[in-house]
Amino acid sequence: MQATPVLPGDWVIVLPLVLALMTAAVLVMLREAARVGFVLALLAVGAIVASEVALLLRVLESGPVSMTMGNWLPPFGISFTADLFGAGFALAAALVTIIVLVYAEAERSGRDGKDGFHALVLLLLAGVTGSFLTGDLFNLYVWFEVMLIASFGLMVMGGGAARLDGAVKYGFLNFLATSLFLLSLGLLYGLLGTLNMADILRAAPSANPAAMTGVASLLLLAFGMKAAAFPVNAWLPASYHTPPAVISALLAGLLTKVGVYALLRALVAILPGSRDVLEPVLASIAIATLVIAPLGAIAETNLRRAIGFVVIGGIGAVLAGIALPSQSGVAGAGAYIFHAILTMTALYLVAGLVERGTGQMDSRRMGGLYAASAPLSILFLVLVLAAAGVPPFLGFWPKLLLLEAGLGAGGWRGGLLVGALVVNAVLTLIAGSRLWAHIFWRAAPGAFPENPVAVGNGEWRLRYGAAGLLVGAIAAAGLWPNFLFEVAITGAADILNPARYVAAVGLAGGTP
Repeated sequence: MQATPVLPGDWVIVLPLVLALMTAAVLVMLREAARVGFVLALLAVGAIVASEVALLLRVLESGPVSMTMGNWLPPFGISFTADLFGAGFALAAALVTIIVLVYAEAERSGRDGKDGFHALVLLLLAGVTGSFLTGDLFNLYVWFEVMLIASFGLMVMGGGAARLDGAVKYGFLNFLATSLFLLSLGLLYGLLGTLNMADILRAAPSANPAAMTGVASLLLLAFGMKAAAFPVNAWLPASYHTPPAVISALLAGLLTKVGVYALLRALVAILPGSRDVLEPVLASIAIATLVIAPLGAIAETNLRRAIGFVVIGGIGAVLAGIALPSQSGVAGAGAYIFHAILTMTALYLVAGLVERGTGQMDSRRMGGLYAASAPLSILFLVLVLAAAGVPPFLGFWPKLLLLEAGLGAGGWRGGLLVGALVVNAVLTLIAGSRLWAHIFWRAAPGAFPENPVAVGNGEWRLRYGAAGLLVGAIAAAGLWPNFLFEVAITGAADILNPARYVAAVGLAGGTP
């Protein structure tokens, strides 16, 4: 039993989860009051942001923080543990959720208020936050299930054959990935007798290496499917273009990032010995994802399907960091996840404005939008440059760390990863520039459909303002990256040397 009481300050770890889950429950009960739902959701996510800022500042000051539930000492109690990566990603997820709520409110009519949208968004945020802050692999599975239920509900919202088709593809492959994850947990518990992440660090070195590599391979497949890594990525471009753009933005910003974060945590921090065995496989997957995904974006004519391939290419960059587990490589992977949460969300929000402005989803039927809204073309261009990693935009700094790691690793594997990162940047720039030229620069192929351009009205300004605020934050983070560098490098040190993480959980072997 736990002898010492939980300190009041430790509750800041679980406060974001409590707020998200409780508010989601209240919103279900108040689903008849449409406007109240928006205000309540906005207040709740604002409070979540405030609590996560407090959590991040505490981790920056004193290192990883842990709280174990159930009045039992770890590894028997349910642990929530936050290090810099977990706290930073949870904060980024809450920030983009606020933007999405405001953007969504502009395009939702009063009769949409009873569909449970706000409750599902809060439930999704709870799943994402729980995944970033949990210290136990079984609870990671639970939070994955919460995310899956909420995201599936958001995808099918509004009905329609296309949405149902996309949701079925998304749901089937993610259920399969979750089943593989559960299977790997059963094997891991049978081998070690624990699923607490800090306790696995203690027990894994004495377990059968071949069996542990088998478990790590299953985790790589399960998390790779959820992250949409090549070749198990087909579900993402087949499903993310079917719901409204604001829902695509939320899913693209959060879901695949949780999958690749779980891969980073599982293979680099918890099972580093098995990661070393799987390194050739990881490097091959990273190279294939980096090169093939942007080629898909170049070949695609549907705007949101093309952005889906850009999202997949970014997953390749994080995988490159996992395949290069130096401090620069892991810091680059962590910084890229933060960048991708913001940039991929913003790309889909701006794509929604483009679709609204042209009345089309196919870039071949778009054109001439620069004349209607020049600032919108600037927003899109900034995001293309950030996604490609052009300096000084936000995506450049994580790729700089990854290039440093690849050059430092040397050998043919490091050289191939460096080459793939450069090729990815060039191909992503080509794909984004092609889209920009088709949508904004060339003349419109015909007259716009009936009244698609609603530039200047209140709804347009609210959506424009939300997307513009997020793009502005991305531009500012790219121009002043020092804080991002500091957090990423310190967070990578805790991933590679988890002594402070283990000590925070309260298990032997850590450094107080």
